[in-house]
Amino acid sequence: MTSNLFKWACKGLKYFLWTLLGFAIAYVISHIFEVSAVSILLLSILLPWLSRIAIFILCLFVVAIVDESCR
Repeated sequence: MTSNLFKWACKGLKYFLWTLLGFAIAYVISHIFEVSAVSILLLSILLPWLSRIAIFILCLFVVAIVDESCR
């Protein structure tokens, strides 16, 4: 039986990866059409936030795994 915490972590990882895919597509399309404003926005503003969210999801997985192993 998996805990709800692990299910939430998996769901969070799924949506985070979909978001990363969307940003990657936007980044590639902005380079194709030479729109530098989108590239600067993606790299300067969103990259720190995406890294924080990735660390949070990783910590959520660690807590869920430790919780499952202690039961």
